[in-house]
Amino acid sequence: MIYPTILCGGSGTRLWPLSRKSYPKQFVPLVGAQTLFQASVERVVGAEFAAPIVLTNSDFRFIVTEQLAELGIDPGAVLIEPEGRNTAPAVLAAALYAQSNDPEAVLLVMPSDHEIPDSAAFKAAVARGLPALAEGRIVTFGITPSRPETGYGYLELAQSPTAAGEPVALSRFVEKPDLANAQAMLDAGNFLWNAGIFLFRAADMVAAFETHAPEVLSAVRGATDAAKADLGFLRLAPEFWSKAPDISLDYAVMEKATNLSVVQFDGEWSDLGGWDAVWSGSAPDETGVVTRGAASAIDCSNSLLRSDSDGLELVGIGLENIIAVAMNDAVLVADMSRAQDVKKAVDLLKSRAVKQAVQFPKDHRPWGWFETLALADRFQVKRIVVHPGASLSLQSHHHRSEHWIVVQGTAKVTIDDTVKLVTENQSVYIPLGSLHRMENPGKVPMVLIEVQTGTYLGEDDIVRYEDVYARGQGAKG
Repeated sequence: MIYPTILCGGSGTRLWPLSRKSYPKQFVPLVGAQTLFQASVERVVGAEFAAPIVLTNSDFRFIVTEQLAELGIDPGAVLIEPEGRNTAPAVLAAALYAQSNDPEAVLLVMPSDHEIPDSAAFKAAVARGLPALAEGRIVTFGITPSRPETGYGYLELAQSPTAAGEPVALSRFVEKPDLANAQAMLDAGNFLWNAGIFLFRAADMVAAFETHAPEVLSAVRGATDAAKADLGFLRLAPEFWSKAPDISLDYAVMEKATNLSVVQFDGEWSDLGGWDAVWSGSAPDETGVVTRGAASAIDCSNSLLRSDSDGLELVGIGLENIIAVAMNDAVLVADMSRAQDVKKAVDLLKSRAVKQAVQFPKDHRPWGWFETLALADRFQVKRIVVHPGASLSLQSHHHRSEHWIVVQGTAKVTIDDTVKLVTENQSVYIPLGSLHRMENPGKVPMVLIEVQTGTYLGEDDIVRYEDVYARGQGAKG
C-alpha cells in the first residue's frame, strides 16, 4: 500500500486576493469545481492507495476534514503542526507516523496546491517509480519542461529520460535559473522541472535524516512520540516541534543524498504559482480571454476577468494582457507580465495593517462560517452559516448584545436557562452577559443574520464555557 501524504499547511500570496493567510489557495476552487486540496486527494484514490495522511496547522484542521467529507473520504490521519517549520519536518513527521503503524510503509508526498488534470497518467508515473524503492532509492518526480521557465527549480538527470519512463539517477538540483540558463537546460534535454513530489519507503527517509539532518530527526521524533490525539486529529508536541530547524526537504536531505532517482512526468502540470498560471490553465477562448463568475469581457484579449463575490459584476472593456480579480472586500488589477509581483501588493498591505492582506472575507470555523455584512461604530451585522448537526460553543460576551434572525433552516437557541427552537423569519435577543449558544438540529445548513451592538465587537470578546471542538479561551467563533 502507498500512503498518500498531503502537505497543506502553507499560505500562498501570489494568488491574492482569493488566496490569503486565513484561507489559502489549496482550499479554493481555482480552475474547476473542486478545490486544489480536494483534487490532490482524489488523484490518489484507488486500490493501491491507503487513506491519506494530511499535514496541516490548527487553523485549517476543520477545513481539511470538511472538504474531505464532501468527497466522502476519511483521512488515515490528520497531523497538526504547532507552527510552520517548512517541508523537512513535515515530511519526516509523516514518515515516522506511518512507520510506527507499518514498518514497510511507502509514502507518496505531494503538495496540496498543484494542478495535474490527468490522474491516470500521474498514477502510472507513480507505478514506474515503485521498483526503485526495492533498491533503497528515494524517487522524485520531474516535469517535462515546455518552455524556458525561470520560476521553477530544475532536476539534472544523469542521462536523458528513457522512452519507457523508468527511474533515472539524479545528478543535482538546480535553483531557479535566469532565462539564458533556463533555455540552455531546455536545449540540453536532461533537465526537468522539480515538482516537489516524492515517493519513498518511510524507513529510507528516516535513515536519510539520520545521516544528513540528525538535528531535524531528534526534534521531530520527540514531537511525534509525544503527540496527543485531539478530536480525531494528532497534535505534534510543540515543545519538541519548536526545536526543529525551519528547512525544506531539498536542503535538509535531498541535495545531500546519493540514492535519488527521478521519474519523468509528461502530463500537464502546474503549481499555480500566479494568476498567469491560473489563466493559462483555464482554457482561454480564441481571443485569449478567461472569465469566471459574474465577469464579462468586451473587446478584450489575453486577459483574466474573475468575480468571486455574489452580486459583484466585473466588466472589462478593451483590456489586453490584464488580470482583474474582484471580491467584495478587495480588487486586484495587474498586467499579466507582473503576475509574480502580487506578493509585493500583499507586503504593502501588511505594512499598512490592512486586514485584507491576510484575512479572508468568510471566516471559517469548525461549525461553519460567517462574514461581516456591515461594520460601524457600536454595531456589526453578520451572516452566519451553521452546518447540519453543528453547534457553536456555550459562551457569553462582556461588551455586546446580539439579535439573531433566522433566514434559513431552524436554530436551537440556548439563552441562560431557556432552550427553544427559532425557525425562519423568527428572531431572538441575547442580552449582554447572558450565556448563549446556537445549534443546527436540522439536515440542511442553517443561516441567520446576527446584529451586534456594544462598545467592543472584536472576535476575542468571548468567554467560553462548553465547546464540542475543545477550543480554549481566546479562540474565535
